[in-house]
Amino acid sequence: MDVLAITATPVPRTLQMSMVGVRDLSIIETPPQDRLAIETYLSPYDEPLIIRAIESELERGGQTFFVHNRVRTIDHMADQLRRMVPRARIAVAHGQMKSKELEETMMRFLRKEIDLLVCTTIIESGLDIPSANTIIINQADRLGLAQIYQLRGRVGRAKEKAYAYLIISNDSIITRDAEKRLKALMDFSSLGAGFNLAMHDLRIRGGGNILGFSQSGHISAIGYELYVKLIERAVTELKGEEWEDDINPEINIDIPSYLPESYVMDTDVRLNIYRRLSNLLEKTELEEITEEIRDRFGSPPTEVVNLFGLMSIRLLLKRLRISKLDLVRNSLTLTLPEETHIDTEELIRMINARPNKFRLLPNSKLKIHTGTFSFPGDFPKIEQVVEMLDFKTERINGASGKLGVAH
Repeated sequence: MDVLAITATPVPRTLQMSMVGVRDLSIIETPPQDRLAIETYLSPYDEPLIIRAIESELERGGQTFFVHNRVRTIDHMADQLRRMVPRARIAVAHGQMKSKELEETMMRFLRKEIDLLVCTTIIESGLDIPSANTIIINQADRLGLAQIYQLRGRVGRAKEKAYAYLIISNDSIITRDAEKRLKALMDFSSLGAGFNLAMHDLRIRGGGNILGFSQSGHISAIGYELYVKLIERAVTELKGEEWEDDINPEINIDIPSYLPESYVMDTDVRLNIYRRLSNLLEKTELEEITEEIRDRFGSPPTEVVNLFGLMSIRLLLKRLRISKLDLVRNSLTLTLPEETHIDTEELIRMINARPNKFRLLPNSKLKIHTGTFSFPGDFPKIEQVVEMLDFKTERINGASGKLGVAH
């Protein structure tokens, strides 16, 4: 099967794979007929500038996007804009709206019944509205380079001159990478500059863990993820260190835990969130994703809260190298692999001290009597139970790490 991927700005990893020969690359630099470059401005938050931009678009009978990617404060932002430009017909659009309400808002914008659409990055792709030729992106320093490029591409879809305003909060401290991204957008504002921007993004963020051009054949043959793992293993062994295979804990708790389509409607967005959750390494990463999802989609339903709870437990199991957790009625059963991060001598002492609570089963399983749990509120209680096994010791392996069975 042949696969053709078409993108305005390939993400760094995809571009890097093209650079090393995993994918063929073709570049289309010819713009559509009569298309004009988008004039781009970078500015701190400045009400007079925003008013002038919106009024200028109104004067020529056009429409404006105002991107404010914070659902929590988007209505407040819309109220500010109503005060600033009273004559503009203003509406709000974001992913947490009911689908019928969102569709009706977008149809009104298409029918030119709305002059200014205050929206999140929900408009990033798939929109082609020739009458919308000004976009104002608030807090642009918080968005990725390719993301801003896609948003900027929502205007200038016809023969009219289009304008993009990248607004930075007056009280924000711009990181070095954010400064590089914004500078790149200003430098590459001509038509057909998508490839140059993608190359700049690759330089800023890096292309992943590929170590050089000469290994490209191996990547093609065995796949990117496996290639990276093999390289990491080889480097570890060359350094004289012991390689430790990743552990992917299995959690069996009979509760619904997923991202409902009614909560996150876009399939690609849901898959991206699942991918990010599966690649978590630290608790702080989970907290960042949780906050981001709350901010974008609102208060999560029970299924999503359960999903986050299970991900938190999974991180703890990975740290202690516990391969499986089963919750059955009023007890937890943990499966411990041969090499575990749990001090088995301390574990045996704990079992002997509290035989009514802990019991060692065949096949390196530990049964813990816990009482009943209710979800989603009791996820922290499960973590507390598992953390009892974290004796803060070095990794135990070989014969000393194997658990015997008390019959």
